[in-house]
Amino acid sequence: MQMYDLIKKKKNNECLATDEIEFIITGYTNGTIPDYQMSAFLMAVCFNGMNQKETTDLTVAMAQSGDMLDLSRINGVKVDKHSTGGVGDKTSLVLSPMVAALGIPVAKMSGRGLGHTGGTIDKLESFPGFSTSITTEQFIQNVNQIKMAIVGQTANLAPADKKIYALRDVTATVDNISLIASSIMSKKLASGSDVIVLDVKTGSGAFMKSYEDSLALAKEMVQIGTLAGRKTYAVISDMNQPLGNAVGNTLEVIEAIHTLQGNGPKDLLEVSLTLASYMLVGAGRADSVEQARGLLEQTIQNKSALHKLAEFIEAQGGNSKAVFDTNLLTKAALAENICAPSEGYITYIHTDEVGMTSLILGGGRMTKDSVIDLSVGIQIHKKLGDRVEKGEALATLYANDSIKLSEAKQRLLGAYIIGEQQPEIHPYVYTVVTKDDLLHL
Repeated sequence: MQMYDLIKKKKNNECLATDEIEFIITGYTNGTIPDYQMSAFLMAVCFNGMNQKETTDLTVAMAQSGDMLDLSRINGVKVDKHSTGGVGDKTSLVLSPMVAALGIPVAKMSGRGLGHTGGTIDKLESFPGFSTSITTEQFIQNVNQIKMAIVGQTANLAPADKKIYALRDVTATVDNISLIASSIMSKKLASGSDVIVLDVKTGSGAFMKSYEDSLALAKEMVQIGTLAGRKTYAVISDMNQPLGNAVGNTLEVIEAIHTLQGNGPKDLLEVSLTLASYMLVGAGRADSVEQARGLLEQTIQNKSALHKLAEFIEAQGGNSKAVFDTNLLTKAALAENICAPSEGYITYIHTDEVGMTSLILGGGRMTKDSVIDLSVGIQIHKKLGDRVEKGEALATLYANDSIKLSEAKQRLLGAYIIGEQQPEIHPYVYTVVTKDDLLHL
């Protein structure tokens, strides 16, 4: 088998066999296939696409290129959730303890944030002493005992994906649905869960800006998961404005705690409940989404989810007292309100610019080695459709550096568009994609 022949085959829009895709992934991972040949192959995929079987074979080959987490020693049906990334997205901190409080094991591998998209691992490190570097044995023991553990991704999880993504990034081959879907799903398959619920963001702060592209990606990933033998659901949710009102690691942790106390923003709660409901249905804990939602709401009302969060933080070395007293979490030294330059309605938010504002303050990473400031961020006071008077606060910036604060102020002001007409408000959740059909909500 020669890489030249496989490149030519895909260039001619022919379908590749399973063993041919395995040959490509194995060869590129171990270095026997050079970058220039892999680049040619990726460009041929971008031009001609891949069918469902090819995409699934590619995903499985990338998942099997490194460590495959064995969760067989964990009792019950293991569930996991993945987001395609957004601004203010802290749903994992809300839904994981709710699901675990109902006795369903949440065994989760999460990444760190890169760019303006925050990572769950970074947010959790807002708790003093919290560690995501626990051993595999401790990870499994924690899930069996308290039904919840979250760790950082191992260095050898889907190494083919890391190498291929770096190449795609510099060869203009990022924006292909099959390549995007296989990149995301290879890590999910390697993580070992039985049920995968995907949160596919759409809008100005999402990777996929249009609903049509988000739907295509959702369908592709559900098909991959299904063909790979996992129960897979995809929820398409709105990212035309930040999720919730807090952007920034510690600020988002506090908002997640407020949500578990029953005092959270409506959009964050709604998206979290929808995602968690499908985790329950997939695990067989509920017969319907409606039943699942009722069970989840009870975990907030009886505070069992809040106490589960504290138990989880304690089990991984963190100070669980901060769950009940958020004043124990580190606060930024500087705070400044950003005020509206005119009156009217918030008609549009450049959500990615809100994320970049947090990045400028120090709340995100320019590179994977950047050190982030967990305490900085944005508290949003006005969202889409809200009426605002001139001089009224749109948001409050929290910072530890006055120069960064000044730059961030201008960036955030540019993110808001104020007009005379109240805009149409997007739904929190657009559609749920299952292996059988679309569920319009």
